[in-house]
Amino acid sequence: MLKAVKDIPISALVLGLAGLLPFLWGVATLFNIGLAQWTVEVLGPRFVGPYVGLAYGTVILAFMSGVLWGFATKTEGGQATTGYALSVLPALWAFFMIGGGPVSAGMNLIAGFAALLVLDFAFWTWGLAPRWWMALRIILTLGVVLCLLPIVL
Repeated sequence: MLKAVKDIPISALVLGLAGLLPFLWGVATLFNIGLAQWTVEVLGPRFVGPYVGLAYGTVILAFMSGVLWGFATKTEGGQATTGYALSVLPALWAFFMIGGGPVSAGMNLIAGFAALLVLDFAFWTWGLAPRWWMALRIILTLGVVLCLLPIVL
């Protein structure tokens, strides 16, 4: 696994980790009332606590659908059809399942990111994703799930 992490292009790793910042900000404002109050005053209430994590998580699931769609374009015939069909699932999951309050939305986002990791593995196994893809996706998925857990606990 360590070799796989070393194979991740530095730009992909840095940008992927930077993509965790909104999730980390949500956790920070969840546990630091002063930071939460400052954020509400300066940025507005949607950038505090569970709201930023849930909104951003929804966006990222939709974004990842686009990434998987891009992988599907490398195929033809039945595999392309399967790839395209699978690629839209994260966005549809986010659209239909994120709502009903922060706890259920957080649980559904965690489930969505876990299922996305399974889809990542499928596309990677089919040779459509770069060889370092799963190392990056495991790191990022773990980060996202750890940031969403305080919302549901």
